[in-house]
Amino acid sequence: MSTNNFTERQIEIMEAATHRIDKFGIQELTIKNLAADINLSEAALYRHFKSKNEIMLGLLNYFISEMRGRISKIINKKECKASDLLIELFESQLKTFVQKPSIVSVIFSESIFHFNKELSTTVSEMMQMMQKQIEGIVKKGQEDGSISKIVGISTLTIIIMGGMRITVLKWKLSGHQSDLVKDGRKVLDGILKMVEITK
Repeated sequence: MSTNNFTERQIEIMEAATHRIDKFGIQELTIKNLAADINLSEAALYRHFKSKNEIMLGLLNYFISEMRGRISKIINKKECKASDLLIELFESQLKTFVQKPSIVSVIFSESIFHFNKELSTTVSEMMQMMQKQIEGIVKKGQEDGSISKIVGISTLTIIIMGGMRITVLKWKLSGHQSDLVKDGRKVLDGILKMVEITK
Protein backbone atom coordinates (compact mmCIF):
# COMPACT_ATOMS: atom_id res chain seq x y z
CA MET A 1 0.00 0.00 0.00
CA SER A 2 1.39 3.38 -1.01
CA THR A 3 1.40 6.44 1.24
CA ASN A 4 -0.57 8.07 -1.62
CA ASN A 5 -3.49 5.75 -0.84
CA PHE A 6 -4.30 7.71 2.32
CA THR A 7 -6.13 11.03 2.50
CA GLU A 8 -4.75 13.92 4.54
CA ARG A 9 -7.49 13.34 7.11
CA GLN A 10 -6.63 9.64 7.39
CA ILE A 11 -2.97 10.50 7.93
CA GLU A 12 -4.00 13.01 10.61
CA ILE A 13 -6.08 10.32 12.35
CA MET A 14 -3.27 7.76 12.20
CA GLU A 15 -0.71 10.21 13.57
CA ALA A 16 -3.09 11.15 16.40
CA ALA A 17 -3.52 7.45 17.17
CA THR A 18 0.25 6.90 17.46
CA HIS A 19 0.58 9.91 19.78
CA ARG A 20 -2.24 8.62 22.00
CA ILE A 21 -0.70 5.13 22.21
CA ASP A 22 2.71 6.63 23.03
CA LYS A 23 1.30 8.88 25.73
CA PHE A 24 -1.43 6.78 27.33
CA GLY A 25 -1.04 3.20 26.08
CA ILE A 26 -3.13 1.09 23.73
CA GLN A 27 -5.97 0.75 26.25
CA GLU A 28 -6.71 4.46 25.86
CA LEU A 29 -6.97 4.28 22.08
CA THR A 30 -10.71 4.40 21.50
CA ILE A 31 -12.69 5.96 18.69
CA LYS A 32 -14.27 8.32 21.24
CA ASN A 33 -10.91 9.52 22.61
CA LEU A 34 -9.34 9.77 19.16
CA ALA A 35 -12.25 11.77 17.77
CA ALA A 36 -11.94 14.20 20.70
CA ASP A 37 -8.17 14.52 20.14
CA ILE A 38 -8.66 15.87 16.62
CA ASN A 39 -12.00 17.64 17.15
CA LEU A 40 -14.06 15.26 15.04
CA SER A 41 -17.34 13.61 15.83
CA GLU A 42 -17.21 9.83 16.19
CA ALA A 43 -19.49 9.52 13.15
CA ALA A 44 -17.09 11.66 11.09
CA LEU A 45 -14.12 9.55 12.16
CA TYR A 46 -15.96 6.36 11.18
CA ARG A 47 -16.26 7.74 7.66
CA HIS A 48 -12.47 7.50 7.38
CA PHE A 49 -11.86 4.26 9.29
CA LYS A 50 -14.34 1.52 10.18
CA SER A 51 -12.62 0.48 13.40
CA LYS A 52 -9.67 0.94 15.74
CA ASN A 53 -7.98 -2.08 14.14
CA GLU A 54 -8.33 -0.52 10.70
CA ILE A 55 -6.58 2.60 12.00
CA MET A 56 -3.76 0.46 13.43
CA LEU A 57 -3.43 -1.48 10.19
CA GLY A 58 -3.43 1.75 8.21
CA LEU A 59 -0.66 3.37 10.22
CA LEU A 60 1.48 0.22 10.01
CA ASN A 61 1.04 0.08 6.23
CA TYR A 62 1.75 3.82 6.00
CA PHE A 63 5.01 3.40 7.92
CA ILE A 64 6.02 0.31 5.93
CA SER A 65 5.44 2.13 2.64
CA GLU A 66 7.56 5.08 3.77
CA MET A 67 10.21 2.71 5.11
CA ARG A 68 10.34 0.73 1.85
CA GLY A 69 10.97 3.94 -0.09
CA ARG A 70 13.83 5.01 2.18
CA ILE A 71 15.46 1.59 2.19
CA SER A 72 15.31 1.11 -1.58
CA LYS A 73 17.22 4.38 -2.14
CA ILE A 74 19.98 3.14 0.16
CA ILE A 75 20.14 -0.42 -1.17
CA ASN A 76 20.41 0.81 -4.76
CA LYS A 77 23.77 2.45 -4.03
CA LYS A 78 25.75 -0.39 -5.61
CA GLU A 79 29.08 1.43 -5.30
CA CYS A 80 28.91 1.56 -1.47
CA LYS A 81 30.60 -1.14 0.60
CA ALA A 82 28.49 -3.36 2.83
CA SER A 83 29.42 -1.72 6.15
CA ASP A 84 28.56 1.75 4.81
CA LEU A 85 25.18 0.47 3.57
CA LEU A 86 24.41 -1.01 7.00
CA ILE A 87 25.36 2.25 8.72
CA GLU A 88 23.24 4.32 6.33
CA LEU A 89 20.31 1.91 6.61
CA PHE A 90 20.18 2.04 10.39
CA GLU A 91 20.90 5.76 10.65
CA SER A 92 17.95 6.34 8.33
CA GLN A 93 15.70 4.14 10.46
CA LEU A 94 16.85 5.60 13.77
CA LYS A 95 16.51 9.20 12.53
CA THR A 96 12.94 8.39 11.50
CA PHE A 97 12.24 7.11 15.02
CA VAL A 98 13.69 10.32 16.50
CA GLN A 99 11.49 12.41 14.20
CA LYS A 100 8.41 10.27 14.95
CA PRO A 101 9.02 8.73 18.39
CA SER A 102 5.41 7.68 18.89
CA ILE A 103 5.64 5.16 16.02
CA VAL A 104 8.09 3.15 18.18
CA SER A 105 5.33 2.56 20.74
CA VAL A 106 3.20 1.05 18.00
CA ILE A 107 5.84 -1.07 16.25
CA PHE A 108 7.46 -2.37 19.44
CA SER A 109 4.26 -3.13 21.37
CA GLU A 110 3.71 -6.83 20.78
CA SER A 111 0.70 -6.79 23.13
CA ILE A 112 -1.17 -4.65 20.60
CA PHE A 113 -0.94 -7.34 17.95
CA HIS A 114 -0.89 -10.53 19.97
CA PHE A 115 -4.54 -11.39 19.47
CA ASN A 116 -5.02 -9.88 16.01
CA LYS A 117 -3.71 -12.01 13.15
CA GLU A 118 -3.90 -9.24 10.52
CA LEU A 119 -1.92 -6.78 12.64
CA SER A 120 0.65 -9.37 13.76
CA THR A 121 1.12 -10.51 10.15
CA THR A 122 1.75 -6.92 9.04
CA VAL A 123 4.36 -6.35 11.76
CA SER A 124 5.96 -9.67 10.83
CA GLU A 125 6.12 -8.60 7.17
CA MET A 126 7.84 -5.37 8.17
CA MET A 127 10.46 -7.27 10.19
CA GLN A 128 10.98 -9.73 7.34
CA MET A 129 11.49 -6.86 4.91
CA MET A 130 14.22 -5.38 7.11
CA GLN A 131 15.76 -8.80 7.71
CA LYS A 132 15.87 -9.54 3.97
CA GLN A 133 17.63 -6.24 3.24
CA ILE A 134 20.22 -6.74 5.98
CA GLU A 135 20.86 -10.32 4.85
CA GLY A 136 21.42 -9.01 1.31
CA ILE A 137 23.97 -6.46 2.53
CA VAL A 138 25.77 -9.01 4.71
CA LYS A 139 25.87 -11.46 1.78
CA LYS A 140 27.36 -8.75 -0.45
CA GLY A 141 30.03 -8.08 2.18
CA GLN A 142 30.87 -11.74 2.60
CA GLU A 143 31.07 -12.26 -1.16
CA ASP A 144 33.40 -9.30 -1.71
CA GLY A 145 35.54 -10.26 1.28
CA SER A 146 34.81 -7.19 3.41
CA ILE A 147 32.80 -9.13 6.01
CA SER A 148 34.06 -12.30 7.67
CA LYS A 149 32.28 -15.60 7.01
CA ILE A 150 33.02 -16.80 10.55
CA VAL A 151 29.38 -15.98 11.38
CA GLY A 152 26.61 -17.06 9.02
CA ILE A 153 24.46 -14.51 7.20
CA SER A 154 21.25 -15.22 9.12
CA THR A 155 23.02 -15.29 12.50
CA LEU A 156 24.82 -12.00 11.89
CA THR A 157 21.56 -10.44 10.72
CA ILE A 158 19.83 -11.49 13.95
CA ILE A 159 22.73 -10.07 16.01
CA ILE A 160 22.50 -6.72 14.18
CA MET A 161 18.70 -6.51 14.40
CA GLY A 162 18.72 -7.57 18.05
CA GLY A 163 21.34 -4.98 18.96
CA MET A 164 19.37 -2.25 17.26
CA ARG A 165 16.10 -3.34 18.85
CA ILE A 166 17.56 -3.21 22.37
CA THR A 167 19.04 0.23 21.64
CA VAL A 168 15.64 1.54 20.49
CA LEU A 169 13.87 0.05 23.53
CA LYS A 170 16.42 1.62 25.91
CA TRP A 171 15.83 4.96 24.19
CA LYS A 172 12.06 4.56 24.52
CA LEU A 173 12.28 3.61 28.21
CA SER A 174 14.54 6.63 28.89
CA GLY A 175 11.71 8.87 27.69
CA HIS A 176 13.68 9.62 24.50
CA GLN A 177 16.39 11.29 26.59
CA SER A 178 19.37 9.44 25.11
CA ASP A 179 20.87 10.08 21.68
CA LEU A 180 19.35 7.21 19.69
CA VAL A 181 21.33 7.76 16.49
CA LYS A 182 24.65 8.03 18.34
CA ASP A 183 23.92 5.00 20.54
CA GLY A 184 22.77 2.95 17.56
CA ARG A 185 25.94 3.84 15.67
CA LYS A 186 28.08 2.71 18.64
CA VAL A 187 26.32 -0.67 18.73
CA LEU A 188 26.61 -1.18 14.97
CA ASP A 189 30.25 -0.05 14.94
CA GLY A 190 30.99 -2.58 17.69
CA ILE A 191 29.40 -5.41 15.71
CA LEU A 192 31.19 -4.38 12.51
CA LYS A 193 34.56 -4.30 14.31
CA MET A 194 34.07 -7.98 15.13
CA VAL A 195 33.21 -9.08 11.60
CA GLU A 196 34.64 -6.53 9.18
CA ILE A 197 37.81 -7.44 7.30
CA THR A 198 40.09 -4.45 6.71
CA LYS A 199 42.28 -4.59 3.63
